[in-house]
Amino acid sequence: MNNVTSKPKEQFVHSVFESIAPKYDMMNDLLSFRRHKAWRRFTMKKMNMQPGNTAIDLCCGTCDWTISMAEASGGQITGLDFSENMLEFGRKKVNERSLSDRISLVQGNAMALPFEDNSFDYVTIGFGLRNVPDLYQVLREMRRVVKPGGMVVCLELSKPTWQPFKGIYYFYFQKMLPLLGKMVAKRYEQYKWLPDSLASFPGREELKEAFRETGLERVEAYPLTGGIAALHIGIKESP
Repeated sequence: MNNVTSKPKEQFVHSVFESIAPKYDMMNDLLSFRRHKAWRRFTMKKMNMQPGNTAIDLCCGTCDWTISMAEASGGQITGLDFSENMLEFGRKKVNERSLSDRISLVQGNAMALPFEDNSFDYVTIGFGLRNVPDLYQVLREMRRVVKPGGMVVCLELSKPTWQPFKGIYYFYFQKMLPLLGKMVAKRYEQYKWLPDSLASFPGREELKEAFRETGLERVEAYPLTGGIAALHIGIKESP
């Protein structure tokens, strides 16, 4: 995707998350039927982090996953997000858990990571890949900064494939969610955009293929809660 088309999306997404930051955690419950914490626990089990492992969590938002990884490994974890408002809420959580010595928060762009090649044992992105202008560019950047043998991990909303659950979910996601956003977060247009962002996002098998096309190996994809979310994992080949 070229800069002419990607820049407006980047600016709009930034404005969305700057504005919804105060209600982001509450709205995540509504977005996922309160399943996002269970999905993250499943993901952490699959990651199987070891003591001292390092990671960077892209589009880290209010840092729930960043904190989980710091507590699991005891290693140095970096959280990166382009929304300073999101990072401010995350910083409060990090400080409340006395993890500021293990977690560094950086304002930055997932499309151009300010880190050297082969820097981290894990590179993760949770509920952020569908919001970027070019998911292939972000996957290439994730593969670049992960160490050889390291793991690239994406937890994201996906597209249910079986009825009647598919119809029920899309009705909720496209019709009810924006109204809930208006009532709870006082943000209708921003939450109307969230289902729109999913409509153009690849399905589970398409995203699995994107991981492979980026050069990742041993790619695995796991549907979660009837396919409304999916976990994708890929390994960077060792030299």
